[in-house]
Amino acid sequence: MTRLVVGPFNRVEGDLELTLDVADGVVAEARVTAPLFRGFEQILKGRPARDALVIAPRICGICSLSQSMAAAAVLRAAQEITPSPTGLLAADLAHAAENVADHLSHFYLFFMPDFCRAEYAAAPWHEAVAARFRAVTGSATEKFLPARTNLLHVVGILAGKWPHSLAVRPGGTTRAIDLGEKMRLLSAIAELRGFLERELFAAPLEAIAELSDPAALELLSENAGDFAAFLRLARSQGLYRLGVGQTPLTSAGAYRDTDPERPLFSAGLFDPTTSETHDVSFDAMTEDTASAWLSAPPVHPSAGETRPDTEKPAAYSWAKAPRLAGRPVEVGAVARQAVDGCPLVRALIARDGGTSVASRVIARLVETARVTLAMERWARALDLSAPFCVADVPERDGPVAGLVEAARGTLGHWVTIRDGTIARYQIVAPTTWNFSPRDAAGIPGPLEQTLVGTPVGDLGARAPAIQHVVRSFDPCMVCTAH
Repeated sequence: MTRLVVGPFNRVEGDLELTLDVADGVVAEARVTAPLFRGFEQILKGRPARDALVIAPRICGICSLSQSMAAAAVLRAAQEITPSPTGLLAADLAHAAENVADHLSHFYLFFMPDFCRAEYAAAPWHEAVAARFRAVTGSATEKFLPARTNLLHVVGILAGKWPHSLAVRPGGTTRAIDLGEKMRLLSAIAELRGFLERELFAAPLEAIAELSDPAALELLSENAGDFAAFLRLARSQGLYRLGVGQTPLTSAGAYRDTDPERPLFSAGLFDPTTSETHDVSFDAMTEDTASAWLSAPPVHPSAGETRPDTEKPAAYSWAKAPRLAGRPVEVGAVARQAVDGCPLVRALIARDGGTSVASRVIARLVETARVTLAMERWARALDLSAPFCVADVPERDGPVAGLVEAARGTLGHWVTIRDGTIARYQIVAPTTWNFSPRDAAGIPGPLEQTLVGTPVGDLGARAPAIQHVVRSFDPCMVCTAH
């Protein structure tokens, strides 16, 4: 048995380290470490409740609007107000733009450059892939970056600025737009469609959103476009058999669409071992700190505390271990699409025996197509004659929660308010779910489980397969230990 320490990782938001025990050239056991403590839960404690709208977005510089949306949802529950439907739609549109920007950033800037590594230099496809996807100098970068800028321009129109917008409120958004800005929104989304159909998919968005089985992917892999290039790599490099996870998949439900009572993507829990979908209750979750440098019993986040314990002998991460009904769960685009019933994603999971490196990336890109189509619909539906926000009212005392779907998965804020002040603030971020350490029963988190069986061969810590598995979850480590 050989022990490898892998890290720090480049092209990851925040700090990440892995400890891998390797036997016969494959990973036998993995431990995932979030080595940086940030303390936002403690910063928020004792402050006026509405300070969360200013402080929580600063947890992260790439998914800050997701934190804004969760904080606003908390205050909306505490104020017990009915928000403006137009304001909610505008907020969802801005949130969707940020999430799509994150999906595309993951594909072009974080994931695909790993195929340009020197370890792949002998592969017949390497030269063409490196010319397209090499970090900074690849030809895809100059095509992608204007598209990303355009998406963040959408956020700017609707939320004032990006990151760390202050426009999202419990009652909607404070950034009412006029007809000229609505036309700019529609134009920006049309430009996004053009980039996706021209560079990424080389196919209409409707065709991507309607993909239903793996055979359709095989046909698509013969096309031009960056998605097809990935599909060819996934097949040749065995990405459908790499990083396979069998933990349950969960989603809190995403976006209100044009019907506030019917989300675009439904909430629920999908079991990849049985292909069954169940209702989900986050009342059944706990945060375990057995392997964290934190001192607290395994309780629901509404009763949780953040008490550092740097001398804890069995600990190896600042991340807690969220568990749903006692089980680790995987979150993210693959979970959202599986829970929502996307036939392609469910077929891949059934065929491959669980989620995989390939299916996580495919789900992210199929979701990009589905969300972009919805953004077109939402922008057209914005009623400029209606109010974008209703006024705040005093928050009631007691525990409240706000759950949203960030790009990387389910994000929850659990808060207790007393006399308008935050008495407790606990955050469970997507990467906390996916990169959680072992719990008191010794059960590894989702990434720790999926790394087992990863081939490293003679390359050890330099093995590209390690990078592929880790990056398939699109980690955001700065959110993980909040």
